[in-house]
Amino acid sequence: MRSLFLIISISLLLGCGGSKKVIQEASDSTLPTSIETIEERNKAPKVIVPVEEKTPDTTIEKIEPKVEKVSISNKNEKTNIEIFDHQLWNSLLQKHVSDKGIVNYKGFKKDRQELKAYLDKLSKNIPKKDWTKSDKLAYWINLYNAFTIQLIINNYPLKSIKDIKAPWDFRFIKLETKWYTLNDIEHRILRKMGDPRIHFGINCASFSCPLLLNKAFTSQNVDSELEKLTVNFINDPIRNVITENSVQLSKIFTWFAKDFRTDGSLINFLNKYSKVTIKDNAKRSFKKYNWDLNE
Repeated sequence: MRSLFLIISISLLLGCGGSKKVIQEASDSTLPTSIETIEERNKAPKVIVPVEEKTPDTTIEKIEPKVEKVSISNKNEKTNIEIFDHQLWNSLLQKHVSDKGIVNYKGFKKDRQELKAYLDKLSKNIPKKDWTKSDKLAYWINLYNAFTIQLIINNYPLKSIKDIKAPWDFRFIKLETKWYTLNDIEHRILRKMGDPRIHFGINCASFSCPLLLNKAFTSQNVDSELEKLTVNFINDPIRNVITENSVQLSKIFTWFAKDFRTDGSLINFLNKYSKVTIKDNAKRSFKKYNWDLNE
C-alpha cells in the first residue's frame, strides 16, 4: 500500500515537473525573441523614413529683398544725408564772414590750412553722374567761392581782385588731374545748369557783387538760399534802384542778360522778385560796378 502511494506521488511529481518544463520551454522560446529584437533594433542602422516634401517657408526670404529694395530707393529720395560734406567750409564762413557779407581775409589767411583741406577734398571728389542737381549746384557754387577766397589770400594784401593779372582766366583750380579757371567753373559748368540765380550765389570778392553767404550751400538749402539771395540782391537799393517807371540795375543784368530771359524778358524776371512791380516799358540804366575788395 505504501509502495502504491509512493508510485503515485512520484508520477504526479514527474507530471508537474514536465508541465513546468513545457511551460518554461514555451516561455523561454518567446523571451529570446523579445531580447533579440531589442538588441537588433539598437544595433541596426537608423532608417530615414521619407517625409512628404513641402514647399519651404520663404517668409524670411521674402522680407530680406523688401529691406534691400527700400534701402536702394532711399538713395534716390531726398534725405538729410549730403553726398558731399561741406561742414568745414561752413565753419570757415561762419568764422570769417559777417551777416552782411563782409569778409575777413586776414582771418582766412590764418586758417589757410583748414581752407586748403577743404579745397583738397573738393579736388578729389568731383560730382558724379548720379548726383542730384541740388548736390551739384551746392558743390560748384561752394567751390567757386572757396577758390576765389584762396586766390585773394594768395595775393593779399590788395585793394581789388582786378589787381591780380587775369584773375578769372588764371588756371589754378585742380580737380582730379585737370586744371580749371574761375571762368571755366562759372561759364562752362554753372551757367549751363540753367538756373540764373547762381549769379547771386557766387561771389567775385568785390563790393558790388552779391553778398557772400556766411554759410555753406548744401543740397538741402541751395534752392531756398538762392531764392533769398536773389530777392535780397534785386531789392538792395545799393545795388539796384527800382521804381515802377525806371530801373538802375547792377551790370550783372547786362553781362548775363541771356540768362535772365528764362521768363521771356529781364523785366519779367525782375518782377518775380522785386517788391515794386516794374512796367514793361520802364527806362533802364546800369550802375557803375565797384570792384573794391568786400572787406
